[in-house]
Amino acid sequence: MTTHYAPSAAEAITQVPTSSKSVAAEAPHCAPAWRAPFIVLVTGVIACAIFPDQLGLIARIFIAGLFVLSLDLVVGVAGLATLGHAALFGLGAYAAGIFALHVHADPLLGLAVGILIGAIAALASGAFLLRYQGFTFLMLTVAVSQIVLNLVQKARDWTGGDDGLSGYAMAPLLGRFAFDLEGKVAAVYALVVLVVLLYMAQRLVHSPFGLAVRGIHENRARMAALGTPVFRRLWLLYTVAGALAGAAGALSAQVNAVVGTDSLSFALSAEALVMLILGGAGQLTGALVGATVFTLLHHTAASINPYHWLFVVGGLLMLVVLIPPVKAWAWMRRCAGGAR
Repeated sequence: MTTHYAPSAAEAITQVPTSSKSVAAEAPHCAPAWRAPFIVLVTGVIACAIFPDQLGLIARIFIAGLFVLSLDLVVGVAGLATLGHAALFGLGAYAAGIFALHVHADPLLGLAVGILIGAIAALASGAFLLRYQGFTFLMLTVAVSQIVLNLVQKARDWTGGDDGLSGYAMAPLLGRFAFDLEGKVAAVYALVVLVVLLYMAQRLVHSPFGLAVRGIHENRARMAALGTPVFRRLWLLYTVAGALAGAAGALSAQVNAVVGTDSLSFALSAEALVMLILGGAGQLTGALVGATVFTLLHHTAASINPYHWLFVVGGLLMLVVLIPPVKAWAWMRRCAGGAR
C-alpha cells in the first residue's frame, strides 16, 4: 500500500527546493488571486441589474461580506476566536461619520479615515490581546468591545450617545456621482470597495506571509521553534483585519447616513461569526457566501414576521452547529449526482 503524504503549511514554508523546476513541481496549485474578485464583481453587477428595486439590500450584503471577510482573516486564517470584532467595525463607522459631519463629506476620504482608525484600533488592542490565547483571548475581546461601546456612549457630544450619529450627508462620489435615493451609487460603490479589498486579502493570504500565518494556526509551537516571529505575524494580520473591518464600518456609515451603537454591539460580532461558520472559515469566499445567505434569510424572515424572526435565525444557528456546512454541501452534491 502506498501512502501519499501532504505537507502542512508549517512544513511547506520550511521546504527549500533545489531548482526552479522543482518549485513548479512541488508548489500546490491555487487559483489566481483575481479570479474570486472577478466572479464577485460579475455576480454583483448582475444582481444590481436584475433586482434594481433591492439595491439597498444588495449594498448591505456587500458591506456585511466585507465585514465577515475581515473576521475570516482573524478566525479562519489565523485561528483566533473573537467575539469583539464589531468594535473595529463600529469605530470605522463612527470615524467616517464624524469626519463627514465635522471635516469633509467626501466618501473616499471618509473611507480612508475608517480604514485608518480600524487599523490603529486593531494595532493598539492587538498589542495586548494577542499575548493571550484560547478562552482568555476570546473573553478579552468581548471586554475590549464593551469598553469601546461604553466610551462611545459617554462621548455624546461627538457620537450622539445612545441616539446615534446623524445629520450628515455624503458629497458626490468622485465629485460627479451623487448618492441617490434608489441606492445605485451606494451599491456600486460598496461593490467596488469589496472587490478591491477582497483582491488584496487574497494576495495577502496566498503570500509567504499568509502561509506562515496558516502554519501558526496549525501548529504555533512548531512555527515558534522554527524561528517564526509568531506574535509579530499575528499582530500584522490582526491590524490588516482591523483595516478591512474599519472599511466596512465606513461604508455602512456613508451608505446609511447614520451610525448607531448597535454597530459596536456583541450581537453584531456574534452574527458575523455565524455568517462565517455558515459559509466556511478560512477560504475568504466562504465569508461572502455566508454573509449573503444570512442577510437574505434575515431580510426574508423579518419581512414575513418582524416580531419572531429571531426564531428563524436561532434555528439556522442550530442547524449550522449540528450539521457543518462541509457535510451539508457534500450531501447536496450526492443528491444532485443521484438525480442525474
